[in-house]
Amino acid sequence: MPQWTVRDRDGNEIYVTEERWSYIVERHDELTDRLPDLLDTVRYGDRKQDALEPQKYRYRRAYTNLMYGYNHIVAVVVFHYNDMGIPNNFVVTAWGAYIYPKG
Repeated sequence: MPQWTVRDRDGNEIYVTEERWSYIVERHDELTDRLPDLLDTVRYGDRKQDALEPQKYRYRRAYTNLMYGYNHIVAVVVFHYNDMGIPNNFVVTAWGAYIYPKG
């Protein structure tokens, strides 16, 4: 199964499978043709750990050229280890969001 792999700002290897990408764009048409931006969100975006599920992180990054009503891409990444102790970090979902500027 095809997949795309990137490293985040902390050096963590994270991948998106073709199946996950199809799932994302079926439900969030604002991300159609935005796979490179999703990958850049994981590479360069701000990361915040989920308070209830510490293995889950939310990445977000601002974009000025998203579909009207959106100014960020948000991606959820789950961090796991496989049976051999090797990291298995992957994008679960992503969506466009409007996040109000601070100030």
